[in-house]
Amino acid sequence: MKAFRNLEAAFCCLVVVGTIGMSLGQPTNLADPAPTRYRLDASESKFIAHALRGGLLWFKGHEHLVAAHQFTGEAEITPDSITPASLRLNVKTESMRETSSVFTEQQKQIINKELREIVLLPEKYPEIVFKSTDVTGKSRGNGEYDLKIGGDLTLLGVTRRIVIPAQVTLTGSDLRAHGEFSINRSDYKVKATSAVHGLIRVRNEIKFTFDIVGHKY
Repeated sequence: MKAFRNLEAAFCCLVVVGTIGMSLGQPTNLADPAPTRYRLDASESKFIAHALRGGLLWFKGHEHLVAAHQFTGEAEITPDSITPASLRLNVKTESMRETSSVFTEQQKQIINKELREIVLLPEKYPEIVFKSTDVTGKSRGNGEYDLKIGGDLTLLGVTRRIVIPAQVTLTGSDLRAHGEFSINRSDYKVKATSAVHGLIRVRNEIKFTFDIVGHKY
């Protein structure tokens, strides 16, 4: 009987030790932290293409500022760890308009007509799309982050990978991201212009600046 009790005690010890070992050695099933989601608000945001022109002499040195007036999108970020994080942006090509004050209203009408009929072709390519594939960066504290957002930019049916540096601030239920990046228009087969006015003949590099606001949902 004593031998049986000793065997029973030893078995219980093995069970306890095994259970502790499993608790310590096996990964927990705790869920990954959930990202906070924000819907982008075009009415409070700015997204502008800067094109230094090289066309007619009487416009020499003037920069085109072509702003997107309509876009939708979503951003995600995990406040404590940054990732998971993502960005999706869909710009309505038809909404791209010249906004530089150096041009008269009549000149802007000509430029916008060329944008529609020669450069951006909104009837064929209704949207400019960016979808992130990876996000890296660091926190600066107080809800501020320096990020590098890698992803695919689709323009005129051509998709290329780009990396967008962005400074992101989280305040209450709002997200604000600002920064700039550049592309070569030749990579996307974007025409400079072939119209007689030549008002949007630009250099190969186009710089984009953005100041985008999103609201938690």
